[in-house]
Amino acid sequence: MKLTGWWSRRSNPEKVELYTRWSYHTFAVIEVLYIGLGVLGGSPNPLGGWLFLLVCAHAVLGGVLASRALDWTVGRRGRPHRLMAAHAVASCVLAAGALALRRSGALADAGTAAIMVTGMVGFGIGGLVLALAKVRHMLWLVLGSTVGTALVCLALGLPVEELIGFSVGVVIAGLLLAFTSGFSGWLLRSVWELDAARELQARLAVAEERLRFGRDLHDVMGRNLSVIALKSELAVQLARRGLAERAVEQMAEVQRLAQDSQREVREVVRGYREADLHTELEGARGVLAAAGIACDVATADVALPAPVQSALAWVVREATTNVLRHGDARRCTVSVGAQDGRAVLVVENDGVGQAAGASGGPAAAPGAPGSGGTGLTGLRERLAALDGTLEAARLPGARFRVTARVPLGGSAGGSASVSAGGSAGGSGSGSGSGPAGAEPTRAAPAGAVPTGAAPAAEAGVTRCAAGAGAGTGTGAGAGREQERERERDERSADAGERGAGVVGRAW
Repeated sequence: MKLTGWWSRRSNPEKVELYTRWSYHTFAVIEVLYIGLGVLGGSPNPLGGWLFLLVCAHAVLGGVLASRALDWTVGRRGRPHRLMAAHAVASCVLAAGALALRRSGALADAGTAAIMVTGMVGFGIGGLVLALAKVRHMLWLVLGSTVGTALVCLALGLPVEELIGFSVGVVIAGLLLAFTSGFSGWLLRSVWELDAARELQARLAVAEERLRFGRDLHDVMGRNLSVIALKSELAVQLARRGLAERAVEQMAEVQRLAQDSQREVREVVRGYREADLHTELEGARGVLAAAGIACDVATADVALPAPVQSALAWVVREATTNVLRHGDARRCTVSVGAQDGRAVLVVENDGVGQAAGASGGPAAAPGAPGSGGTGLTGLRERLAALDGTLEAARLPGARFRVTARVPLGGSAGGSASVSAGGSAGGSGSGSGSGPAGAEPTRAAPAGAVPTGAAPAAEAGVTRCAAGAGAGTGTGAGAGREQERERERDERSADAGERGAGVVGRAW
């Protein structure tokens, strides 16, 4: 794995934690190099060698305590009480031993003794502070270490100037390392808490959106379903009493309410599925940056109709998913502009491996025909509803490009066509394919037989309407044909959104 990927693919909290851990590993090395080598060079043999080994052991114990204390800081394990006690005892014993050696004359150099005492107490305080949560406990620890050093000096009968020197050194070293350790632990804890809060906020946003969607459906369907139930029951009672004409009137009203409910539900779902181009571009930039992929977004000052923006937003969403899932991209560029009366969206990334296909053609793209994916295939169907096209091709230099072109006048289909996302040409019989071939089906002449048999109940209603008048029957048949066409578009939309729906839920 590349070193850049090893670092850049980590989240921000993981980067801060890794930096903090290695900082304390460096502290252990500094303790060995500064204090251990200083004592080794300023003490007679073999005393200097034994003191060097003791300092190395103290540094290793401090490194282990720092690692366990950081785990406790981020909530992965309990507070390391035994390690804290062992580290505190070792620091006190080594510092008191250095003072005793100074008193006995074994450490003739006062500077060597000062390095040993202040180093052991200072690094001991730094390791213990990592496992403390309250500031006053940290200050009490520094104060207690200073008082303890002074008392030991008095008990050993050291000169007053040495007592003051050792005490001041312990205060300075203790405060410095206590502040460093306390701030490092607080920063690491805060970063992880902010990350957890951000994740919780995203979950709450998803839950709120689900509640909103549920409320909309309840508001739309609740009243209409209640009226449908009442009128259906009334029609049954009228039919049992032999009042067939009045029963038919009630069932016709039920049919009208059902059609209105279907239309209103489509409007709710269409608004729920609507995508905003600006939001998707900013979301793509943020998601790719979080994955360690540099993303450059360039947008031209072009007024795009709402259906065109929605269609291109879905392309951005699916293309971003492909960049994250396929290959090992390091850079991605997204550009939006206009050319020859068409809105043009280009998404290009590097780091495409063999998974993108050996031939380098569009057929090798994820979601392209023959690749087993459905993401880009669904986007092609969505753009086809606006007479748009989608091209996916592998380029030289392990690069991959997705290009979407939609006519700027493609808003004739309205936002409903974009939200449906289906291919209009594949939903019924017609003389042509695609959106152009779908219009003759919707505008079928009177008396034309639609493709596919209608349900029996619907056919019965058609015959009743035909008995009332040929013109009325023809109009009802055309209306039902349009209704069936919209249903087929909705079923095509479900297939077209499977590829992009996963990213939509993660956004």
